[in-house]
Amino acid sequence: MNYIHDLMLAEVGIGMIERSHLAILRAVEQGGSLTAAAERLHLTQSALSHAIKKLELQLGAPVWEREGRSLRPTQAGQYLLGLAGRLLPQLEHAEDVIARMAAGERGILRIGMECHPCYQWLLKIVGPYLTAWPGVDVDVKQQFQFGGMAALFGHDIDLLVTPDPLHKPGVEFTPVFDYEQVLVVAANHPLAQADFVRPEQLVDEVLISYPVPAERLDIYNQFMQPAGVAPRRHKTIETTDILLHTVAVGRGVAALPRWLVEEYAGSLPICAVSLGEGGINKHIYLGVRSAERETDYIDAFIRQAADVSW
Repeated sequence: MNYIHDLMLAEVGIGMIERSHLAILRAVEQGGSLTAAAERLHLTQSALSHAIKKLELQLGAPVWEREGRSLRPTQAGQYLLGLAGRLLPQLEHAEDVIARMAAGERGILRIGMECHPCYQWLLKIVGPYLTAWPGVDVDVKQQFQFGGMAALFGHDIDLLVTPDPLHKPGVEFTPVFDYEQVLVVAANHPLAQADFVRPEQLVDEVLISYPVPAERLDIYNQFMQPAGVAPRRHKTIETTDILLHTVAVGRGVAALPRWLVEEYAGSLPICAVSLGEGGINKHIYLGVRSAERETDYIDAFIRQAADVSW
């Protein structure tokens, strides 16, 4: 994305497009009508209509067209909405950072999680980090399943925790933690004493996973699919505790990091079995925007994460 070109267009493009215009377009898109947008922006509907008409006159092109009672963006409107989606989050983030600096704070580190079981690992880092950096707040967002890259580019988060990095210009990934992905079974399961499991041994099993598309699961794309087999059934459970309790009573099997299984094995009758003779070895990566990789409190978090072992 050519952000500099977009920024120049927004700010100096013969004085036509202002930040307020982009904010109005975004509010109309999100609200679905001028009335809803006016409420979001704390403006009167007439003031909002006037601002849009003035922009359309300056541009020489309409940005909205009516479709029944709703508004639909024109081609020009779609382009400006894309511009708003890229620029407004960056400006809002910059204002938040500067406001925190003005208040004597260092900033806020917003972490996005693409790794459900990594939350327990993250907890071992956050406590010591907050002690070492009292002027930095930490906010963890777990709603990203495989949309973390968009959130990183959109400045919704500052750091992405993922086992599956997508290497693209403008983002740097640092490997910080190695682990083995294993099959989790109940302690009385026939496979519990096996050194490793073969793909065909899972065809009669109920596979339990987090709510992630099957094609993004390692046990599918690295283990079962290459062998041309599939489990009898696939079900999803969102929380780790419930997932492992379900496995412990024999209602299915799951694939999780070995370190997480070993942590729960002290209180639940579960066992970890390698997936294949060589196992499936994975890494946890931390991704940041390249321009902010050397920011002191972000760099400190990455260094501390690399020092934490399980």
